[in-house]
Amino acid sequence: MVTSLREPARPRFWRDGALPFIEARAVHDGRKVRYAKHAHETFSIGIVTNGHCTYLNGKTRQCIGAGSVVVMNPGDAHACNPSDDELWSYRMLYVEVPWLIGIQQDLGISRNHHFRPFSTTATAQPRLYTGLDRLYDVLTDEQAECLEKHSAALAFMAAVQQALNPAPDLPRHGHRGLVRAAEFIRDNHARSLKLDEICSAADLSPSYLIRAFKDKYGLTPHAYLTNCRIEFSRSELRRGRPIAEVALAAGFSDQAHLQRSFKKLVAATPGQYRASVP
Repeated sequence: MVTSLREPARPRFWRDGALPFIEARAVHDGRKVRYAKHAHETFSIGIVTNGHCTYLNGKTRQCIGAGSVVVMNPGDAHACNPSDDELWSYRMLYVEVPWLIGIQQDLGISRNHHFRPFSTTATAQPRLYTGLDRLYDVLTDEQAECLEKHSAALAFMAAVQQALNPAPDLPRHGHRGLVRAAEFIRDNHARSLKLDEICSAADLSPSYLIRAFKDKYGLTPHAYLTNCRIEFSRSELRRGRPIAEVALAAGFSDQAHLQRSFKKLVAATPGQYRASVP
């Protein structure tokens, strides 16, 4: 069974078990949609189909409108919220990084099995806008065969690589302690963490960690922890796991706590997200 997005009043997500490397979402009237700054483990790319919004990505802030294409590398802290009270709609794709690395390798873009990020955060290239719009239609078409969907996804993501020209294939330098801090938070997201133990694992002072962590990741350590819990929750909800179980497994105090945090970062409730699971 493949889910579709037919109800504009409810946030819905498209997924297909035969194509586990890609997920789609559409919002038809996002005037009341509000996102807190967050990040994804996936590569994300989307289009604004109506209206205008304020788009934050890292240290950039832009006002973009219909016809724009937004690009978020894995781990990029971002948020996109409507301007004023005008109709705002968009379509998004969330692509698993290992699958995307395979495409980059086939194109000769990545030679070390690492994802090459994009320096572009937004563009208005008509080819990309039209390509994503068409791919979304194919993916959500219940009559389209899996081969057609898979082929269309490959073709579009190859076009993205060529149009946006990923940044040079160089290692991302940064304080190794900050990387260890992020790893420690991810590995221990299911329990309550103290600042001192994060600092101990990273061999950093509390004052340096608080100042430098946000500069590197775009989120405070606590916001990063919450983000990790939400990403884990999305994964478990896609498997059909009960919401109450997911809440506790993710590290939230209860289902209501998960509900509040999930709505803040995903602009949908856990129940709405889970309802889209085939």
